[in-house]
Amino acid sequence: MRLALLLMIMSISFCHASNDSDTSIIKRHLTVLTKTQKYRNYHNIDQLNKTADYIRSVFRLYTDNVFIQEYTVNNQVYKNIICSFNISAKKRIVVGAHYDVCNEQEGADDNASGVVGLLELARQLKGKKLNHRIDLVAYTLEEPPYFRTEFMGSYIHAKSLISRKADVLGMVSLEMIGYFKDKSKSQDYPIGLLSMFYGDKGDYITIVKKIAAGKFANQFNHIFRSARTIKTKTFTGPKSLSGIDFSDHLNYWKFGFSALMITDTSFYRNKNYHQKTDQMDTLDLNRMAKVIDAVRITLLKL
Repeated sequence: MRLALLLMIMSISFCHASNDSDTSIIKRHLTVLTKTQKYRNYHNIDQLNKTADYIRSVFRLYTDNVFIQEYTVNNQVYKNIICSFNISAKKRIVVGAHYDVCNEQEGADDNASGVVGLLELARQLKGKKLNHRIDLVAYTLEEPPYFRTEFMGSYIHAKSLISRKADVLGMVSLEMIGYFKDKSKSQDYPIGLLSMFYGDKGDYITIVKKIAAGKFANQFNHIFRSARTIKTKTFTGPKSLSGIDFSDHLNYWKFGFSALMITDTSFYRNKNYHQKTDQMDTLDLNRMAKVIDAVRITLLKL
C-alpha cells in the first residue's frame, strides 16, 4: 500500500468518535474509491482487488471480525468483504453495497456512495451496544454483464447465508445515496402519475420495498422515517415494476429474506448514471451523511 494511502487510513482512525457522519471522512473515502488508476469494473481485476483491500483495511480499524468471501468467475477470483459486529448474537442484519462500476467511469454515486455508507457505519457502530449481529458487506460484480446472474457478489453472499442456516432478520441495500436536486422537474418516475404523489423535486431519499415486504422491511422503514434526519419517502410496489429490484437486495428476495433498498432513485433522478459524469463533485455530501445517520439510528433501535 502506498504511504500516502496508509497515512490517510491512519488519520481516519484518529478522527473524533462522533455519533454523526463526518463529511470530511466521507470525502476522503470517495476520493480513494473514485480517483483510481483504472476503473473498478470486472475487466480490471487488479483495481477491484485494490478497492477490496482498501475497504478491508478501513473495516479493520473498527472490528477484528472482517472476512473475505472469494469466488471464481471465468478463472478470475472476485471478493466480497464482510465486516461484522456483535457476532455472538443469534439474529443478524445485513447491510450491503456494491463497489464495482459499470464500464469506464468513476461511479461516485453508483456506487461509491453506498460503499462509503458502509465504511462510515463501521466507524459509528464500533463499541455500540447492538441488539443483533450486524454484517456490513461490500459486494463485487453487481453491474453488467453479471447483473441478475448467480455471479453477483450479493447472490453468492445470500446463498451462503442459506447454506449456513443463518438466522437473518433482513437486508438493506445502499444503492446510490448521494445525489439530490431541489429544482422542479428534477425527479422522474417509472410511471408519470407518481409525480402527483411524490413530487417532482429530487430532494429526498427513498426506501424501496416490495408488496408484502416482510416484518423487517416494514420496521426498518418506520424507524428510519421516524429518525427525521433526512426527507424520506417510501415506495412500495410489485416486483415486476421497473427499477424496484435494480440492486443487490433482489438476491435476498430470491432466497426469501425481507429486504429493501435505500436510494436516491438512480437514473430517475441522477442523469449521470453509468456515465463518465458520475463524479464526486456532483454529490451532496451533507445529505448523504444524513442518510447514513438515519441508517445508524435505525440499526441501533431495531
